[in-house]
Amino acid sequence: MKIELVIPSVIRETLENLENKGFLAYLVGGCVRDLILNKEPKDWDITTDATPEKITELFPKTVYENDFGTVTVINEKEEDIRLRNIEITPFRLESGYTDKRHPDQIKFSLKLEDDLARRDFTINALAWDLKGQLTDLYGGVGDLKAGIIKTVGNPDERFQEDALRMLRAVRFSAQLGFTINTETEKSITENADLLKFVSMERIRDEFIKTIMSPGAGLGLRLSHKLNILRLFLLELELGIGIDQGGEHIYDVWEHSLRALEHAASKDFDLEVRLTALLHDVGKPKSRREGTGAKKWTFYGHEVVSEKITKQILDRLKFPNKTKETVIKLVRNHMFFSDPDKITLSAVRRIIAKVGPDHIWDLMKVRACDRIGMGRPKEDPYRLRQYEVMIEEALRQPTSVAMLKIDGQGVMDVTRETPGPRVGWILHALLEKVLTDPALNEENILKDLAIDLAKLSNEELLKAGEEGKEKRDEVEQKEIKVIKKRHRV
Repeated sequence: MKIELVIPSVIRETLENLENKGFLAYLVGGCVRDLILNKEPKDWDITTDATPEKITELFPKTVYENDFGTVTVINEKEEDIRLRNIEITPFRLESGYTDKRHPDQIKFSLKLEDDLARRDFTINALAWDLKGQLTDLYGGVGDLKAGIIKTVGNPDERFQEDALRMLRAVRFSAQLGFTINTETEKSITENADLLKFVSMERIRDEFIKTIMSPGAGLGLRLSHKLNILRLFLLELELGIGIDQGGEHIYDVWEHSLRALEHAASKDFDLEVRLTALLHDVGKPKSRREGTGAKKWTFYGHEVVSEKITKQILDRLKFPNKTKETVIKLVRNHMFFSDPDKITLSAVRRIIAKVGPDHIWDLMKVRACDRIGMGRPKEDPYRLRQYEVMIEEALRQPTSVAMLKIDGQGVMDVTRETPGPRVGWILHALLEKVLTDPALNEENILKDLAIDLAKLSNEELLKAGEEGKEKRDEVEQKEIKVIKKRHRV
């Protein structure tokens, strides 16, 4: 089958370099799949009948440090970061998979057919050359058109070779919106326990790719259906059938997935998606019978959720930075749940807890939580009120703290002793700086402080009061600007 694919010049040059030396060269795998789907490939893989030694001879800078024959061609001057490293792998045969992940033996081959036979799914077993010839031995193009994920050959054999392929099937389903065919689904269910042989780091990477997909919720529902979610995220499944009552119309499981789905629909980052998914993971353990109209209570569930979230992220080997952020967001996700009790001082305290960089993430989590309850979107006016309070709390304080001189500095240059006069001098300096910010330099403020210290108590008190009035005036103007911007 002939098909025209538009490829970057550096990829074309790489293929041409191999062909000009008499070797066969093909684009292969996911990049071909993505090009056919009119998607931009994230990686570019080439396969050839050239040995690793021959490949390294053809390119000025390469890296070859693995047992699989893959040579990485380095293009340092390439602007597109995705094209700086191009992997070229010889056709190869594989046999024996003792660890259920990697082949025990690899042999280089001279036939493209041998290489395609070892691929995971039909939609990834596609090869294309510069003549426009598409090699499709397993019906991958038809499966792309039908939206089907199916293994190359016997699914039991493919998953026993590499158990991670089961999670890859789920991930492709979430990314592409494809259906896993019945035979492949059955095989995943029956071979699920083979994932125990796979490192948590590799499982984590597939999990991340799944929840960062447009079909994040679909991916986790499918993982549960196929009996594999329990192997790395059992705590989430414990929410199945845990009725919440009250404002919640879904059980904890469904609520959590819907919260994640909202995060995915808004293209929120990984930390927000993880928090949306795990923020109520402690509810099954904290549920107690309520009284009266309240059938169930979940007092302190955010604390329990924090502990369980830490256990999950530790188990999946997430980086410390990610863990710290998600754990903070989970612990504090209840902050915006009682809007009548939120004060500006409370907002300042929550900012101190989660950090200025993540307070807006907490607002995103609130939106996910609310949508996950099956309720309409946040009331626009109330949401804008929250935003005003956050922005006001984040605003640079209009106070003597902004001065580049403090009370001790004033006493050092004026020889004043601790007492009201020092405060009056600081507020008088503030009045001058609010009028002319350029005066906020240590040396200038020292000179001004010396002059102010010459005033009588009455004169200095008046100057200090004028400073306070100026501070209040500036502060109110800034708050008005914030409120106008948020239409409050």
